[in-house]
Amino acid sequence: MADKLALYETSVQMPDHEVAFFEQAYRDVRQRKPLSLCEDFCGTFAVSCQWVRSNENRTAIGIDTCETTLQWGRAHNLSRLSDEQQKRITLLQQDVRNAISQRVDILAAQNFSFYFFRTRGELIDYFRKAITKLTDDGIMVIDMMGGAECRIEGLSHTQSIGEGKDGFKYQWKQVSYNPITSDACCSISFSFPDGSRIRDAFVYHWRLWGIAEVREILAEVGFSETHVYWAIDDEFDSDRDGGWERRHSAPSDASWTCYLVAVR
Repeated sequence: MADKLALYETSVQMPDHEVAFFEQAYRDVRQRKPLSLCEDFCGTFAVSCQWVRSNENRTAIGIDTCETTLQWGRAHNLSRLSDEQQKRITLLQQDVRNAISQRVDILAAQNFSFYFFRTRGELIDYFRKAITKLTDDGIMVIDMMGGAECRIEGLSHTQSIGEGKDGFKYQWKQVSYNPITSDACCSISFSFPDGSRIRDAFVYHWRLWGIAEVREILAEVGFSETHVYWAIDDEFDSDRDGGWERRHSAPSDASWTCYLVAVR
């Protein structure tokens, strides 16, 4: 049986990209290099590992409730770091709303993980706890997804990853959506050249929050400002294409993702 956590990392995560964006977002606000990171909902904490690998002065805290996932990360990600790098990562098996012992430059909650909170009260509580984890100069980085296609039940997207016998197909499916509550169920499945399949390897029960309402909540809990970063699509400039820039308006794409940066 294929390892679903390894498949997830290969098909979904881009730790080097995440670290590069964190640095960009922090420099845009503070004009200096960030050194400390807390990764909420860290899973296998590949991003935290890339963070400490990127600079000898960087430290990371990874927080997740799932012991199995953290153990996988220890075996497959932490073990690949040097002894010195490993000492700069702290792993906590706890609720992300619990306090941590030190404040950080950047708090990140990636892969739409805060969509786990499905009521306004729960999200307010999370963001109130989040701001206390930041230094006075700190920022919070979250990503969001949306667009009309995200609300179509049964819609799926399949992508081929790799080639030959080591290749596989990744499928994202929007299982259900309730327009009254904005609650959604989405799943990830994997299929392989031999015809085998891991159906519903990951299933998510989320609320599809909107950018405007999340920004209002962040302001309500005490963040001083927020910035939306939209993907750059520039076919004439390869250096800019695929990057991210601050935007005050954006096209109403059928499906989109963005970063939202909240400044303490």
